Amino acid sequence: MSDKILVSVAWPYANADIHVGNIVGSHLPADIFARYHRLRGDEVLMVSGTDSHGTPVTVRADAEGTTPLLVYERFHKRFLEVFVKLGITYDLFTTTHTENHFKVSQDMFLALLKNGYLYQEKRQLMYSESEKRFLPDRYVEGECYICHFPDARGDQCDNCGNLLEAELLINPRSKIDGTRPVLRETEHYFLDLGKFAPAIEEYLSHGKEFWRPNVLAFTRNIVAELHGRPITRDLDWGIPVPIEGTEGKCLYVWFEAVIGYLSASIEWARNAGTPEAWKKWWYDPAARTYYFIGKDNIPFHTVIWPAQLLGAGKLYGGPNDEALNLPYDVPANEFMNMEGRRISGSRNWGVWGLKYLETYDPDPLRYYLTAQMPETRDSDWNWNDYLRRNNDELVATWGNLVNRILSFTAKNYDSVVPQPGLMDEADTLLLAQIDRAFEPIGTQIGACKFKAALSDVMALAREVNKYVDDKAPWFSIKTDRARTATTLYVALRAIDSLKVLFAPFLPFTGQRLHEMLGYSGDLFGQQIINEYQEATRSHLGLTYDSSTITVKWQPSQLPSGQQFRSVAPLFKKLDDKIVEQERAKLGS
Repeated sequence: MSDKILVSVAWPYANADIHVGNIVGSHLPADIFARYHRLRGDEVLMVSGTDSHGTPVTVRADAEGTTPLLVYERFHKRFLEVFVKLGITYDLFTTTHTENHFKVSQDMFLALLKNGYLYQEKRQLMYSESEKRFLPDRYVEGECYICHFPDARGDQCDNCGNLLEAELLINPRSKIDGTRPVLRETEHYFLDLGKFAPAIEEYLSHGKEFWRPNVLAFTRNIVAELHGRPITRDLDWGIPVPIEGTEGKCLYVWFEAVIGYLSASIEWARNAGTPEAWKKWWYDPAARTYYFIGKDNIPFHTVIWPAQLLGAGKLYGGPNDEALNLPYDVPANEFMNMEGRRISGSRNWGVWGLKYLETYDPDPLRYYLTAQMPETRDSDWNWNDYLRRNNDELVATWGNLVNRILSFTAKNYDSVVPQPGLMDEADTLLLAQIDRAFEPIGTQIGACKFKAALSDVMALAREVNKYVDDKAPWFSIKTDRARTATTLYVALRAIDSLKVLFAPFLPFTGQRLHEMLGYSGDLFGQQIINEYQEATRSHLGLTYDSSTITVKWQPSQLPSGQQFRSVAPLFKKLDDKIVEQERAKLGS
């Protein structure tokens, strides 16, 4: 029986291009996870979108002398481009600037208000006298009053990770012009998080042993000090507060962006012509919902979003009047650094997705990022290590295995999978070892232990190489054609199984190998970019069609006698000189 798996992925701010830290932090692990579950035959829905209303978008627009709308639309299209080229298979990648998202966000606000979880309060907030306006929290920077990091943001400290109140920052300054803001009274709606503390403590106390320890510990520390937080702001770019007399106030981005997981699911269902289908993932208690994020987003997904879901109650109504599902797991990644320093757009210190893909192929990037994935601690991108993993592991271990076995078979057996003879112990042991690997490697992927899973698959590739070296078909072909046929059959079966085991990590080369081995159809289905109606402001949406998946998460079924197609290398060996060339670009 298939499981229902909702894969929710952090929404990137539409103010800068996607870099490798963003990719490895949320998008790539989510895609590996979703691809694996699709191969298992599970019902997978993977959603995300562009965070269009965050203050980083308005900061960028102010700096460029343009509008937030134009900034968000530009970057949204670039996000779609990088996800298609990198093979991130969203069932829907939308934006927060759609009529659907506006309505769902406002509905949740009204449900929380009706259920007694919102209150109004006058408060002193940061006001810029030079600009004559209240400053959103992210427009304010200063010294963190908890850890004393000098460049904390008004909503959260990047150093200690704590949620902050902008008006409490030490020596605050405006991000726009550096002037010191003053406190001025304004009235806003607050989410009464303190009321949710007992329920969230109860939620965290059961069945969370599989959560990453850093996520669970950080969340429990936050719950101990929950208090009301404002969910509206004096803004002119965002979702209007749906209450008469609140003109000029919008829902604050940290409140409405997480609602995008729900609104995107609803949008996907409507686009598919099955408007109620989203409820399978949101109301069925057996469905599992996973949230792939970076560690800076932990409190918003493990405390605030569960509070919103709890407070919304029977929003939209489940089939049996169930409440909305709370997150099953939040496998937040740590940060990836770049050559020993933190990635920085302003200092051009990083590797950006689209720029990378102008020169290099996608699967080596997916491979390296998975091998270096910061699952439990910060990791580092190192160009020397990237070169080594590409040349020594992808090219010399996996790619060379595929090329030499398929090429040898093509030359000596007319590109036909040979009929095996009687298998010896080495033959049966190798195939049994690979067949047995599907369950533990699948378990690792299902537990979001992607580094370990990929390492184990590559270790199997080394075992197959050792088997081939021991059998030496290039010698046995001269004296024992039947024995050679058996060796090649076993090696091809092993390669076909490894193709599936590698597929969630290396989908592009997996598809090419699938075709080389003589199969037709798509390993995973197809990605589609659709132009939506004017009602959704003509944004481009990335969707995924899994109806044409042609393989399952199971050992090879490759039959003898199957004709395979022309053979070509899966990977390119890179020249040593790229290391210094790429390092020279950093900071330039």
